[in-house]
Amino acid sequence: QVQLVESGGGSVQAGGSLRLSCAASGYTYMSAYSDACMGWFRQAPGREREGVAAIWTGGGTTYYDDSVKGRFTISQDNAKNTMYLQMNSLKPEDTAMYYCGFEPGWCGGSWVRKLRSGYWGQGTQVTVSS
Repeated sequence: QVQLVESGGGSVQAGGSLRLSCAASGYTYMSAYSDACMGWFRQAPGREREGVAAIWTGGGTTYYDDSVKGRFTISQDNAKNTMYLQMNSLKPEDTAMYYCGFEPGWCGGSWVRKLRSGYWGQGTQVTVSS
């Protein structure tokens, strides 16, 4: 199985920064962590879950939604079994529950679709005020 635990969420004023972490474990994770797609989704009340960013652990290729490109940075530390999302210049529109996801294999050109069918954590809340 795969266990994903998010942390680092909280409340911040617009323009501030947060770093989210996703600690991964489990047999399935350990068997595929070196060649997998990992990423972050977010969901605000009353809205669909949307892709934020993803990274292919096999080569470090990253993917970003246009709404966060230039402000957010995704990274993966295989030695620590942890994925990060550095969020800078936060906006009220970024307020949402943030989830980390995992799916074995290359992210490909449809990383949102791939991760939607993968494993997910419980989420961590990010609130950005004006």
